[in-house]
Amino acid sequence: MSSPFTLRPLTATDEPLLWTMLYHAVHVPPGHAPPAPDIVQVPELARYVADWKSHPDDLGVAAEVDGTPVGAAWLRRLGKGPVRGYGFIDAATPELTIAVLPDHRGRGIGTALLTALLDTARTRFAALSLSVSLANPAKRLYERLGFVEVAAPAGGSVTMRRPL
Repeated sequence: MSSPFTLRPLTATDEPLLWTMLYHAVHVPPGHAPPAPDIVQVPELARYVADWKSHPDDLGVAAEVDGTPVGAAWLRRLGKGPVRGYGFIDAATPELTIAVLPDHRGRGIGTALLTALLDTARTRFAALSLSVSLANPAKRLYERLGFVEVAAPAGGSVTMRRPL
């Protein structure tokens, strides 16, 4: 039987946690080797975490089991100038990132994280967006919670949007 989990808001002190979660948010297809951990320092990925809570719209939630973080879902607006994320729709729509550590997947933690973040975000934003690989099983979670495809950039990923 799996241990129950608790949710809590992310704070500025959670930036190290978010670097770890960002690494686990990178989809690795079955049979492929995972990338080196420093992949999160590539500017296109680092912008999702760097200087967490320095942006007024940074918002997120962490999941813990027995006081240890096992997942997080967060959002950030990345629409100014060239600093756009993979799931960019417009400057007003923040982009979502979510990850659950591999040993804790399949227990409802991702659903709980995403549901909690959606509930909090609806008081501040009109919609959220994200980018997901078509091969990523998490795409089904996003669809179940109301995200719809709005663009299919090259490379096997889609941009999804969820009105709030």
